[in-house]
Amino acid sequence: MSNLLRSLVFGVFLSLANTSVSHPWYETLPAVALDYKVHIDAGKEDCYFQYVNAGATFYVNFQVVRGGDGKAGFAVRNPDGIIVHPYQWVPNSDYQDTVKNAGYYSICIDNQFSRFASKLINLYITVIRYDEWDKYTRELEELNLSVENFTSAITNVERNINEMLQTQHLSRSKEARDLNLLLDNNSYVQTWSIAQIIVILVTTTVQVYFVRKLFEVKPSRYSRAGI
Repeated sequence: MSNLLRSLVFGVFLSLANTSVSHPWYETLPAVALDYKVHIDAGKEDCYFQYVNAGATFYVNFQVVRGGDGKAGFAVRNPDGIIVHPYQWVPNSDYQDTVKNAGYYSICIDNQFSRFASKLINLYITVIRYDEWDKYTRELEELNLSVENFTSAITNVERNINEMLQTQHLSRSKEARDLNLLLDNNSYVQTWSIAQIIVILVTTTVQVYFVRKLFEVKPSRYSRAGI
């Protein structure tokens, strides 16, 4: 009897667990913001996937921080596998859309045209569900509270904050790219300057040596005997 009771209790807990965890936790969040720095090897392509709810605003920004010619391929596929942002070999690009059908978006970074240089990529992804604010408004209306203006103001603030965050991220990514470019140029100039200084020193030393050898006079034994 005890075994049967344990089996029933285990079955009840298992069914509750299956019903409570019907969706992954990240699919129910009202807003998601992700900032990655990824390394793409030469001649390879990497894809990243992000779940987007129906009706949510999906935004992705791509920026080549350093490596090679500073460009890479960037493409976005919707949950149906359709390329909504075609491949382009560019230093930076972005894509934004309001999603109709929920699913996983695919963000692909292509470095196959670069055979020798790897790339460091800055990837920024946001998923904003503005419908959550509508649910909040309906809940307050059920309580006979007129806060439509308040909710509208909060929604506008949320959208403005999201745009500010996107602008700040773009500025940070450009700053990081410019800093790495300056460091690379500084290293290049220093290396070639040192090399040129060494060449000049060696050339000067060789010239001085041969000029001194040219004017060096050695007395002959015959001239001494004649005197």
